[in-house]
Amino acid sequence: MGTHTNQVVMITGASRGLGRALTLAFAQGGAKLAICARGQEELQQVAQEAERLGAEILAIRADAAKPSDIERFVSTTEAHFGQIDVLINNASIIGPSPIPYLLDYPEEDFAEVIRVNTIGPFLMTKRVLPGMLQRRKGSVINVTSEAGNTGYAGWGAYGISKFGVEGMTQTFADEVGEAGVRVNMVDPSEMNTQMHALAVPDCDYELAEPEDVVDVFLYLASDESSAINGQRFEARQFLEERGR
Repeated sequence: MGTHTNQVVMITGASRGLGRALTLAFAQGGAKLAICARGQEELQQVAQEAERLGAEILAIRADAAKPSDIERFVSTTEAHFGQIDVLINNASIIGPSPIPYLLDYPEEDFAEVIRVNTIGPFLMTKRVLPGMLQRRKGSVINVTSEAGNTGYAGWGAYGISKFGVEGMTQTFADEVGEAGVRVNMVDPSEMNTQMHALAVPDCDYELAEPEDVVDVFLYLASDESSAINGQRFEARQFLEERGR
């Protein structure tokens, strides 16, 4: 796995689950980190863990789908580190729990899931891209889901929001690929997280741990994947192909 020394990596929704696991994995790889989440206390705990691993880290409480928060998060990061090399759009919400069928899905809840999960990554990417395009280098990694590729009963607005993320990933990739910037997506598979527990409360099958799926993100952030753009990666398949 390529080294990430001095690479500036920005991760949204970093206070728990996959975001936390990614923060610590990149910290171990020597990256400089900018992380955000809506919960201040958990965010600070993750920042302290990353610092203990030797990372320089900027932790900012922010809603990664709110334009004023995005501007504050990104401009502070650019001022502090000088640039952003990697953006991982990880922040998302599941919506109401238990998840209602679409026929009963409240409109305001549907709109909120789309705001956080689809509009958020759009606004984050839109704000970070100009700096990447100027340097003709950068990697944007969006987090998707199996439910963003196939419509499943009972996954509600969450799955639909990830369908949006997948289309957006392909569109951004097609628009910026010629300029040296790449935009890809990862389906980390179903993981043992608080969010999954809300989505599948009576889960009776084995789940991946967030720490098990970080390698594909490390790969997509590295120079090793510099020619890869607009692709969808499944974390488990990636590990199997690499013989992990």
